[in-house]
Amino acid sequence: MKKILTYCFGALIIAGASTTALNAQTISFGSPMVAGHSMVPPDTSGIPIGAPLVAPKLPDTLSPDAQIGKRAFDAVCAACHGENAAGINGTAPPLIHFIYEPNHHPLVSFLSAVQKGVPAHHWHFGDMAPVEGVPPAIVKNIEAYIREVQRENGIPG
Repeated sequence: MKKILTYCFGALIIAGASTTALNAQTISFGSPMVAGHSMVPPDTSGIPIGAPLVAPKLPDTLSPDAQIGKRAFDAVCAACHGENAAGINGTAPPLIHFIYEPNHHPLVSFLSAVQKGVPAHHWHFGDMAPVEGVPPAIVKNIEAYIREVQRENGIPG
């Protein structure tokens, strides 16, 4: 019985510490992270439909993993998320945006979006359908590409 109580007490301490850590996280640029993805979608009304949503600056060089990721992104993701992940107004959001920083959308978020799709929650573009035939290792390369471009644009990694 004492052993069970010790484990339960330990689990409560870990759960409390995890909750405190999550409440302390922030989205880049100092905006507090809101639990439950209740962030107000950015206003895109002044951008023509079909136009890029951001103008990302590209790094001078990419790591080998990010080079593979860029090729995969261009082949699989760019039709919706735009060239260099700039987004396409009316279609899909830019991934070079502080909403997608690693503290808020880690690799597991990218994997889940590709494998299962994702309901719209940060933008007004509708749900993302799953993307067939992209193995997790390639999603990891795509994430490496996105993260390197994000860092080049001042989004913390």
